[in-house]
Amino acid sequence: QVQLVESGGGLVQAGGSLRLSCAASGGMARINAMGWYRQAPGKQRELVAAIGDGGITVYADSVKGRFTISRDNAKNTVYLQMNSLKPEDTAVYYCHMSTVLGYDYWGQGTQVTVSS
Repeated sequence: QVQLVESGGGLVQAGGSLRLSCAASGGMARINAMGWYRQAPGKQRELVAAIGDGGITVYADSVKGRFTISRDNAKNTVYLQMNSLKPEDTAVYYCHMSTVLGYDYWGQGTQVTVSS
C-alpha cells in the first residue's frame, strides 16, 4: 500500500523558514510529477509548487522567489523549502505525487502556521 508521509510543518514567526519533506513508501510505479498544495480555512486547496521528473518546476505567483521545490528520485521524496514566510502562508500543506500509470497519491497534510 502506497503511503506519503509528510514532515516539517510547525509554527514560525513571519520572515522565518521551514522545510517540508514528503516521502513515498510502498510499491508504486515510476513517479512523474510531485507537488505541494495548501488549504487555508474557508478556502479551496491550491497548488503551491510542482516539479516534473525532468526537473521542470512551477510555482504559484504568491510564493515565487520565496519557496523552492526539489526532489530526490532515489528516495521518492519531495521537498519544499519555504523562506520569508508570511502570515498568509498559514495553511495545511499536502504533498501530491502522480505516477506514469496515472495514479494519484496524497499525503495526510501538515500544518504550517506563520505568526505576525
